[in-house]
Amino acid sequence: MWISKRNESKRHFRFFFLTLNHESLASLYRNNFALMHHHKYSLSELENMIPWEREIYLNLLINYLNEEKKRREQNQ
Repeated sequence: MWISKRNESKRHFRFFFLTLNHESLASLYRNNFALMHHHKYSLSELENMIPWEREIYLNLLINYLNEEKKRREQNQ
């Protein structure tokens, strides 16, 4: 019984380690700061996000910022 629980938690750790492996600790803090400072997310909101949920929000935000940049360039 205890062995299966321990193995299960190791699998979850391994899964999250692999999914977050591409982002360095420095980029994590940099992204958190940018989201809190410029886009009014709270630190608790960011920390409570599931890793793939955070990745989706970051990608949506990057796409939005790129579209806004293109729109401003077209208006000038």
